[in-house]
Amino acid sequence: MPALMALRKRAQGEKPLAGAKIVGCTHITAQTAVLMETLGALGAQCRWAACNIYSTLNEVAAALAENGFPVFAWKGESEDDFWWCIDRCVNVEGWQPNMILDDGGDLTHWIYKKYPNMFKKIKGIVEESVTGVHRLYQLSKAGKLCVPAMNVNDSVTKQKFDNLYCCRESILDGLKRTTDMMFGGKQVVVCGYGEVGKGCCAALKAMGSIVYVTEIDPICALQACMDGFRLVKLNEVIRQVDIVITCTGNKNVVTREHLDRMKNSCIVCNMGHSNTEIDVVRSSESSLGAFSFLLAKKQTGRRKSRVTSDSKHECLTELSTVCSLTSL
Repeated sequence: MPALMALRKRAQGEKPLAGAKIVGCTHITAQTAVLMETLGALGAQCRWAACNIYSTLNEVAAALAENGFPVFAWKGESEDDFWWCIDRCVNVEGWQPNMILDDGGDLTHWIYKKYPNMFKKIKGIVEESVTGVHRLYQLSKAGKLCVPAMNVNDSVTKQKFDNLYCCRESILDGLKRTTDMMFGGKQVVVCGYGEVGKGCCAALKAMGSIVYVTEIDPICALQACMDGFRLVKLNEVIRQVDIVITCTGNKNVVTREHLDRMKNSCIVCNMGHSNTEIDVVRSSESSLGAFSFLLAKKQTGRRKSRVTSDSKHECLTELSTVCSLTSL
């Protein structure tokens, strides 16, 4: 944030982004508000939607809208609401974006699917998550990526600071706020030993937890071994662990079959971009007992607010999903 404020102070008189029409799809938080206001101060026009149905801070979205920024997002969107917001963000008469700022690839996917002609005027894509980068690589391999794309996820500051150090703090903060549990002696399995996984493992080990790691990449698996963690397959420890944390960027890492085998009160957390790593859909449609879906945030200092519903689960909104299975 200090860097953005310094940039705004130094360059707002020059308007270096005059003519830029940026359409964005990220988490709607206070940090995003600072980014949007900075882009506006530097001359850009912005329209924004949320990349995650759980993480939007309504007060931030309202403040941005009140200050003249078109923002289409609210906390607890349905799947249809999510795509409607993205469409409203993109499809507006008399305005066409020439830059995309994406987190997860959903905005890029929607434009490619619904409005492919827009890419004739789009000068580039900025993607900040590993999920979105994978989707861009898929488009590139298929010969369908027709504009330059910037992979922010692999930048040093993103990998080494946000993914490693921020997650090292936020995994503990999120779990403490949502479950108020002790970590000493708890058995934890962390799925994935990338930078996010490394941060989670280091934090939990320091708190006295017994940490297992699942990893398919041989180099990352060797790093986990050299760091003192036991490498396992998820099926080998699923019956005994107290906490399961997914941070792979993949999908269906924890399936309904895994959930059926977990012990009572096992906590399932996702530190990735969205809830695709945990098979939430099949879980919520099942006849399992009471679920509470909690959210572990990726940066400390964000507020956690509870949303109640008549369904079997309740949500605490931030970045990643945590499922606390209270009965099986």
